[in-house]
Amino acid sequence: MADEGPGRRRRDERDLLDAVERKEARKLAARRHGRRSIAFGLGLFGVVGWSVAIPTLVGIALGLYLDRVAPLGFSWTLTLMIVGVAAGALMAWQWLQREGRRRDDDEEGT
Repeated sequence: MADEGPGRRRRDERDLLDAVERKEARKLAARRHGRRSIAFGLGLFGVVGWSVAIPTLVGIALGLYLDRVAPLGFSWTLTLMIVGVAAGALMAWQWLQREGRRRDDDEEGT
């Protein structure tokens, strides 16, 4: 394996330094703002839970309707429930990613 050269090593060191600085800034911001309350955690849990529950329930309701009016060789209810769970999980994941980026941006600004 060929030597990557000093340019690559410097870039890796800079990346490592940047990561350490971001982590340090996050820790300092957490100390400044104090611990989050239990209400914050419950609220976050609720938002994520509802973002999965609502599409799942909509999928079940739509599936029950379709099973009654357009029965096929498979269960619409089960199929749409799985689609609802997947869509809800995707929405929850995207929301958490967006909130994480927003938190990181806020910490860099302080």
